[in-house]
Amino acid sequence: MEPHLNYPPDADLRKLLRFEPDSGAIWLGERRMVLLHTAALSALRRDLITSVGTDHARRLLTRMGYASGLHDAGFANKTRGDCSLEDMFLVGPQLHMLEGAARVTPLHLKMDAAAGLFEGEFRWDDSWEAHAHRLAYGVVDEPACWILLGYASGYTSAFMGKLILFKEIRCGACGDEHCHIVGKPIDEWPDGAAYGQYFEDDSLLDKMDALSQQVQALKTTLEPTTSGGMLVGNSPAFQQAHNLMQRAAQTQVTVLLTGETGVGKERFARALHAHSDRAAGPFVAVNCAALPAELIEAELFGVEKGAYTGAHAARAGRFERAEGGTLFLDEVGDLPLAAQAKLLRVLQEGEIERLGAEATRKVNVRMVTATNVDLEEAVAQGRFRRDLLYRLNVYPIRIPPLRERSADIEPLARHLLARFMAVHNKRLSGLGERALQALMRHDWPGNVRELENLVERGVILAAQGGTVELEHLFPNQPQERQDSVDPQGRLARVLPAQESELCERIVGSGLPLEQLEAQVLALAVERSGGNLSGAARLLGLTRPQLAYRLKRQQLDEETP
Repeated sequence: MEPHLNYPPDADLRKLLRFEPDSGAIWLGERRMVLLHTAALSALRRDLITSVGTDHARRLLTRMGYASGLHDAGFANKTRGDCSLEDMFLVGPQLHMLEGAARVTPLHLKMDAAAGLFEGEFRWDDSWEAHAHRLAYGVVDEPACWILLGYASGYTSAFMGKLILFKEIRCGACGDEHCHIVGKPIDEWPDGAAYGQYFEDDSLLDKMDALSQQVQALKTTLEPTTSGGMLVGNSPAFQQAHNLMQRAAQTQVTVLLTGETGVGKERFARALHAHSDRAAGPFVAVNCAALPAELIEAELFGVEKGAYTGAHAARAGRFERAEGGTLFLDEVGDLPLAAQAKLLRVLQEGEIERLGAEATRKVNVRMVTATNVDLEEAVAQGRFRRDLLYRLNVYPIRIPPLRERSADIEPLARHLLARFMAVHNKRLSGLGERALQALMRHDWPGNVRELENLVERGVILAAQGGTVELEHLFPNQPQERQDSVDPQGRLARVLPAQESELCERIVGSGLPLEQLEAQVLALAVERSGGNLSGAARLLGLTRPQLAYRLKRQQLDEETP
């Protein structure tokens, strides 16, 4: 092996591989990983070869490895961006070993990304893929490390900015003692065109994806859209509310939308309007809670000239502006009782009376109301008219909170990501896996509105061309307990930077452990004002545990 191809230390890479026992997740950097049995992967290879044939199976598995290599290439610059080009490139072979693919020995490496020059030779010992193929089919004539070759090609192609093809000139599946691979630009291989099919865009994977998109597009033409994409979701709770909305849309029934703040009641109202025969008419939205009580009647029903001081001209109210369309009254439970009486007359008679007017006016308006309060309770407290509740509650639709429709969080987040990328002129590759996991775990007190705010913040904070990561969505979220892998392959605790620095200072202080514990206990008791229960909470102990430690400390001090 050439001396300059010795691997740099891999401690920086082992720190990327983190285990979170509490969440059941394994991470390589910001991408989620999973441990798989080689026996399961071997069974998958056999099933693919049997079902789609060797050629398509090879193409699928090669592209699977290629995608994995592309992802790992993203860690190279982030991890060793300040190192030499070779040390940065050797992240790939080292990660390949860390991920359990094979023992990789670099034999020759010559690269110049600017000039498009690449020559690379590597030895693979104990390739899992060669072993699996040989167990299933015995000694074969053709190399069989398809996933591993795809990985090497994907990783190097990302590094070089052009397609680099790796080929096996020896393979354990062919009876060789080890595998030996050679890589160079695909156009420098005489038979490169024959191998190019494994990386072409019209591979079986892409054909399947294209077919899926065609089917989805066909469904879109056959089924009505949910108001231009305003409503997104396939969870049972969401679909129940959506189906109720669609059934009511073609009628003139008064709809009452209920649900927590931020669930998207106005979006449902707009979707109902868009699906109705009033879609060509205006949609007028009023937030009853945002209008002062003394002005709300004038805003809703209009004003005649001279009705009160300052009314220099007649003005139409929201009912008249919504003529032929839909009027959406949000937070209707906050209407004053006087306005409730007039609203009841509109529902009963279909007419309004402007402030200061002597005659009524007929209006043709579809009314949709919404509330996040319990109107039955408001009636019991005398804050809401029971007869009005009966009129509004003809067709109630409860919109579920986001925590009850967890299956919709990811599609909603991706939909919002695309929207805010357009708004803020950002080109991003998507949401990171840790970010998606955090979104799925969040309890969403602010519902869809909170999700909107988080995704917009993530789009703004993420770098152009990058990924929206966890820290962009939740910059103040505490880190979970994580374990990494030490050089002997054992799990080792990974501490956040502040904890690590604190431990360094404590170890460097030279104080005995007993003295350190005594100082920590005393400080916790002092911070809690002598309250042992409060001190125990600060230390993550129970009160009896803290009392025992303090008692033991006292006995130690009394012992001569």
